[in-house]
Amino acid sequence: MAQATFAAGCFWGVEAAFRKLDGVISTTVGYTGGNTDDPGYEEVCTGATGHAEAVHIEFDPAKVSYEQLLDLFWEIHDPTTPNRQGPDVGTQYRSAIFAHGPQQEAAAQASRERLVAEGRFARPIVTEIVPAAPFHRAEDYHQQYFEKRGRRAFGWL
Repeated sequence: MAQATFAAGCFWGVEAAFRKLDGVISTTVGYTGGNTDDPGYEEVCTGATGHAEAVHIEFDPAKVSYEQLLDLFWEIHDPTTPNRQGPDVGTQYRSAIFAHGPQQEAAAQASRERLVAEGRFARPIVTEIVPAAPFHRAEDYHQQYFEKRGRRAFGWL
């Protein structure tokens, strides 16, 4: 079992996308990368805590690689918009990879550099790649939000 943590805007859709991958054992939405202990949704939404809405993933590396998780991460959001994804604006919606160790950090850096070299995006990638910080589980009503409501996160999910 391995772990990964990604922030790519509102965590509802990000979680739904990762849950579809074979080899993902579990997902948990929450808050990370900030300066407040035990933050709640209302507090994070103010932008004052420094936390990002994120998804913590437990996965089986024999079935899905960290590089495959990175590929999906880049696909499901716009990593060129600072502190914004679609209609959601604020530092809590920033694009970030929270690396669990130097191997993940190196893989994330290499992945970002490959995308830049390929010219995949017209604007610069602003995604942060930082060491994993304490992860705070979001309130229960945020967990598997779309599944609980019978809704789809993206047209292709």
